[in-house]
Amino acid sequence: MKLKKLISWNVNGLRACVKKGFLEYFKEIDADIFCIQESKLQEGQIDLELDGYTSYWNYAEKKGYSGTAVFTKEEPLTVKRGIGIEEHDNEGRVLTLEYGNFYLVNVYTPNSKQGLERLDYRMVWEDVFRKYLKELEKNKPVIICGDLNVAHKEIDLKNPTSNRKNAGFTDEERSKITELLEAGFIDTYRYFYPDKEGMYSWWSYRFNARANNAGWRIDYFLVSESLKDKLEDAKIHMEVTGSDHCPVELTINL
Repeated sequence: MKLKKLISWNVNGLRACVKKGFLEYFKEIDADIFCIQESKLQEGQIDLELDGYTSYWNYAEKKGYSGTAVFTKEEPLTVKRGIGIEEHDNEGRVLTLEYGNFYLVNVYTPNSKQGLERLDYRMVWEDVFRKYLKELEKNKPVIICGDLNVAHKEIDLKNPTSNRKNAGFTDEERSKITELLEAGFIDTYRYFYPDKEGMYSWWSYRFNARANNAGWRIDYFLVSESLKDKLEDAKIHMEVTGSDHCPVELTINL
């Protein structure tokens, strides 16, 4: 059994984030596995030297959009980009690394957008993605991390009442994360801190939201129920800037 430190961060453009201290934070946190979402780049657009890590990327077809990456000290057995369904795999949203005793799934869930123009697609995505996770779980436990683009409960955002019908806090989106948890996954932060308020991972760039801590907790580590006894701690690094999101952390005995 080895204690592993996992980090997930929506960097909202890796090239921009590198100019705002990404590499310093990366070295300092010294994670075993470091996942990012919204890399917003194509192959060859960044020269990233991460000593001691192997890098795996899933780029969106559309330039400057979406994209995920995983930087890992221990090389995985297999790497899969996407979920194997073409209509869901052109935005670089899912990266799955298989290790000896677990799968790591790094995900950037589609945003329902202003006016909920993408909510219907999002509902389809949620069902397909949950099915994908449950298929993986037939082989070994799964750790999911990333920007799930939803605040699950009222405690998970500063202004639940006024955001009730906004993207990221609709009844439909919230019911899908409930469904995922009921399918056998644990929201690790709430497992350790069920009642802790004011803990957020994303703040709008508008209205001085970050200074006022008017945020949302939309970045998660979820794990298969079978890993419950191996959980050590979960953290939200609200002090780390460089993006409109902050990093989240999971410590687990694997």
